[in-house]
Amino acid sequence: MPQLEAISVNYESETYKDAYSRINAIVIEGEQEAYENYIQLSEMLPDHKDELIGLSKMEGRHKKGFQACGRNLKVTPDMEFAQAFFEPLHKNFKKAADQGNVVTCLLIQSLIIECFAIAAYNIYIPVADPFARKITEGVVKDEYSHLNFGEVWLKKHFESSKAELQQANRQNLPLVWKMLNQVEADARTLEMEKEALIEDFMIAYGEALSNIGFTTGEIMRMSVYGLAAA
Repeated sequence: MPQLEAISVNYESETYKDAYSRINAIVIEGEQEAYENYIQLSEMLPDHKDELIGLSKMEGRHKKGFQACGRNLKVTPDMEFAQAFFEPLHKNFKKAADQGNVVTCLLIQSLIIECFAIAAYNIYIPVADPFARKITEGVVKDEYSHLNFGEVWLKKHFESSKAELQQANRQNLPLVWKMLNQVEADARTLEMEKEALIEDFMIAYGEALSNIGFTTGEIMRMSVYGLAAA
């Protein structure tokens, strides 16, 4: 899919900065959510505690990087908007953690959120300002390692996890499209098209499900829950 040239974007316009205040807040809050989620997972999976704490620290560094991106453009992130934006996924993760449902927690954080981040960052990089592009390129490399943790653990426990994964997918995938719809206009202002975000997310998410052990037919049926809400 051809990408728009970054040079076409006026990073200093008030329209751009207004949209950026919400998009920047979303990535900052997303990294904060991930930081907290990996700490929670480290308590649920004590055999992997060191690795998961390491992932949480990486998310903390990402958050600082994206805060610097906002400061570079002299934009104050709208954190209240971002916290409301993530609230449905946050509530579902917390509920699953409280019930000890580690499979659901891994699907939300290590698959849905990581694939969402990878798709958004890959679409954003070609149209980002030079400072943010450099930061985001470094972040996206790390996100693949976070996705890999969930894939490896869930593949190892696939048969016992399959039914819970399918249920968690039904509950959480539609939230992704509701989230995308909320920021469609702001993303377009940053030259990020919703259709490209959906395509990249579905590719990454489908590949992750395939790596875990789902068949192509199963992945297509699972994906319908998201696309029906798009």
